[in-house]
Amino acid sequence: MKKIFSLFVSALLVAGMFSPAFAADREHTLKVYNWADYIDEDVLKAFPDWYRQMTGEEVNVIYQTFDINESMLTEIEVGKEDYDVICPSEYIIERMLKSGLLQKINKEQIPEDLRYFDNVAPFAVDKFQQMSKTENVSDYTVGYMWGTTGFIYNPRYVERAELRSWGAILDPKFEGKIYMKDAFRDVYSVIVLYAYRDEIASGEVTRDELVETITPERIARVEEVLLAAKDNVAGWEVDFGKEEMTKGKTWMNLSWSGDAQWAIDEAAEVGLKLEYVVPDEGSNVWFDGWCIPKYAVNTKAASWFINYMCIPENAIRNMEFIGYVSVIATPEVLEWVDNEDIEETADLSYFFGPEATAVHANQVLYADKSVIDRCALMHDAGDMNEELVKMWNRVKGDNLSSTMLLIVVIVLVLLVAFVVMQFVNKRNRQKAQQRRRRR
Repeated sequence: MKKIFSLFVSALLVAGMFSPAFAADREHTLKVYNWADYIDEDVLKAFPDWYRQMTGEEVNVIYQTFDINESMLTEIEVGKEDYDVICPSEYIIERMLKSGLLQKINKEQIPEDLRYFDNVAPFAVDKFQQMSKTENVSDYTVGYMWGTTGFIYNPRYVERAELRSWGAILDPKFEGKIYMKDAFRDVYSVIVLYAYRDEIASGEVTRDELVETITPERIARVEEVLLAAKDNVAGWEVDFGKEEMTKGKTWMNLSWSGDAQWAIDEAAEVGLKLEYVVPDEGSNVWFDGWCIPKYAVNTKAASWFINYMCIPENAIRNMEFIGYVSVIATPEVLEWVDNEDIEETADLSYFFGPEATAVHANQVLYADKSVIDRCALMHDAGDMNEELVKMWNRVKGDNLSSTMLLIVVIVLVLLVAFVVMQFVNKRNRQKAQQRRRRR
């Protein structure tokens, strides 16, 4: 269904871009640029009617999707594309703020009784504010979805206790059994917590400071850990790791909480049990948020659209469709989260307030406060971005395990032997033919 929807909206985009109305009436067209499969189709389609009811104006939504933050950023930074609403991740929001590539959301134009921006959890607002020391970040962006990074694992092969540390990636037991996200920032920001676990425990450094301030020394220590784990890494993946987990083809996958829940649900349908855990050293807490980029044209409709996405009903429908967790923290959402069929309770007071200390919640999606207290926000690497990329390339380039290397050598030897045998056989046939001709 989601892939069909992506094709559907792409078709709408192409049709819209070539229509005379699109070219002539940009003032009444809203261009939304979002991740693929990251919104409920009915919520999106209902926006023009809602906007008309609220403002008396017409709007035509042109919806386009991107696969990675950097491609979206390049289109705006270099191509100066006129998207009205975008949905980047936190480190890109931070970079765009620093570069002056975002406009303020015009919240004041919306009547006070229709403003839903305040439905965002103060927890998310506070985390977003860590992106800037000079700007009020909430003026420029409103959160959308969020989550943590941890391990998806198959309890048939891996005990939960074995994953209490990110150091599990070094355990020889897991040789060739781990998939890692091909996302250097995400991996760096959790492995650095393991590499500096002793300094964290002694109070020499905090998790927030470790993740925010990237230095050559810290990159080197993370690289050392990742290189030591190379025999255990079966592959670096962007999206297929969760599917491999559902097929029982690997034991564990360093992944995002939303992908973990998808894998858990899919595996359950075929009778396979998967679980998710955040190691004790801590993790990153990531966010995606709505923004209005510098070259936007219809900033009025953009502001109303972001407001519309903060309506509790829409937040719930989006969560049900995409499987991730909204930043909206109203009583309606808390009621939706609280599921009596779940025996274990979680302290979600950090998100929903003091009345939510014992919620029957899915802790893959809504982590307990004890987990969140160990999580830090991922930041833009700034001037150190190039060094991180170089480190990542070295790690991936040197990722052939000893077992895989042996297999490659054996295959090469067999190929050489085959070629030699073919050559020898050919020469023998030629000599035989020559002998027959001489007779």
